[in-house]
Amino acid sequence: MPVDVRTEIVVALPREKVASYAGDPSNAPEWYANILSVEWETRPPLREGTRLGFVARFLGRTLRYTYEVIELVPGERLVMRTAQGPFPMETTYSWESLDAHSTRMVLRNRGEPSGFAKVGARVMAAAVERANRKDLRRLKNLLETGRP
Repeated sequence: MPVDVRTEIVVALPREKVASYAGDPSNAPEWYANILSVEWETRPPLREGTRLGFVARFLGRTLRYTYEVIELVPGERLVMRTAQGPFPMETTYSWESLDAHSTRMVLRNRGEPSGFAKVGARVMAAAVERANRKDLRRLKNLLETGRP
């Protein structure tokens, strides 16, 4: 069973500011509760082909994985993919201006679990959705107030 989770939030800031912050992987540990660290495996700046090592804690497990940027349209869309582990994942960020002072950010995670992870796909999708909603609220608060 494929997992495809789409969450969104409106942030009361211009698209360029939201995309600049949220689209910088170095900021991920500040607004993603489960991401412990990010290490650039290729040199900045972010571009297609950039590889980033992530360490995360999810469903009681510490996970290490590498994302590769497969699409980047600055200020509009960022797509990263990992192929390793029992749950290969593609993560997409997109940003849309609603007006001069507000932005809709969409966070989408999709993948096809394999092996044992396939059995828990439904539970995993629900956990990803809960985590994404919480993380987007934290991002909104951080950007709008300057604190997490």
